[in-house]
Amino acid sequence: MNKEVFHNISKIIERDSKTTTYKLALLRGVIDIIQNNSPYISFIENRVQIPIGLLIEKWLIYYYPILQSQISIPQINGGTNLAFSKPLNKLIFDYEARGGFSAFYNDLRNKGIPEDLQRDFFELVKNLRYTITKMPMKYIGRSINNDFYSIFYYENPIVRKKSAIDIESLIKDFGTFSIPFDYYEAFKILGSFINGQDSILFKWAEFSVNASGDNLSVHKVLNEVLKSPITLRDIKESKKLYKDILQMQGNVYCVWTGRKISNYDIDHLIPFSVWKNNDLWNLLPSDSRINNQKRDKIPVPEIIERQKNLILDYWEILFESQCKRFQKEIQVALLGNHSFDSWKKIGISQLQNSCNYLIENRGFEGWKI
Repeated sequence: MNKEVFHNISKIIERDSKTTTYKLALLRGVIDIIQNNSPYISFIENRVQIPIGLLIEKWLIYYYPILQSQISIPQINGGTNLAFSKPLNKLIFDYEARGGFSAFYNDLRNKGIPEDLQRDFFELVKNLRYTITKMPMKYIGRSINNDFYSIFYYENPIVRKKSAIDIESLIKDFGTFSIPFDYYEAFKILGSFINGQDSILFKWAEFSVNASGDNLSVHKVLNEVLKSPITLRDIKESKKLYKDILQMQGNVYCVWTGRKISNYDIDHLIPFSVWKNNDLWNLLPSDSRINNQKRDKIPVPEIIERQKNLILDYWEILFESQCKRFQKEIQVALLGNHSFDSWKKIGISQLQNSCNYLIENRGFEGWKI
């Protein structure tokens, strides 16, 4: 199996645009279909073909409870409605008196959608097909190259409304899509881990739920298991300590540009969302505008090399002010078994190695000015 495919999947998950959940729903749907070993999957040369109708079914299952929820669960940035929110909300409303989500799914799979809902349902599934093929299928993979439809191809026949629409007609009449065979193999082997059903955390939560006699929920256990020992208060206190130290130094320079700054952020060099690390060495002053550009991206090794003298200047200031804390933190996070005597050289080198690993192996987006 091509190792590059695994790296590409990591890049897609971490780097591709995240303006909506469409990309995640597409990946989840494809993986679920493959994991279910659908008999509709076929193989043509080096690509694997799957009915778009199976994806439409998955999206209905994913988004119905989200839109039905009494709690607002955002699915899009900078807007309020998904492309198919209006017709799906109407379907949800129509099924309230018919048994809700379960009744809808039973109709879709077995009985067929009731005649009085057929027209609206037909418009909904056409909308879903358009959204899937024109949005995530088109753009997914652009973190790898700039081509549209670089991974997903699709065939989109003209669909005319039939007297009844059910899962079978969705599968037969709404076209097909295909992915490279290497991606199919990767999703087949690791898909359940990517989707989470077989992940260690999910299995941990399932065990705890069973051991409690079903008195707990998976959601409740996961919420507790995933708690970080570093709180927002800890981060604020560390940043305040850093600012107090800098105020005694006088002039402050942006670590990324070298320019003198009066208003600045204390930036996590390796983003906290990526690496739950609040060590002082990982906190550096940055121009607010530059920090906003960087956000959750990883500094490339080249920019660390270019700015290493300024990084080391700040590390030296921290070492002089918070000797014990700084030494312990950088020893554990960067130096390892190396002697502290060489902390500057080894620290910068290991910082570059860590950033390179996160970019090349974990798929996070690299950043430079």
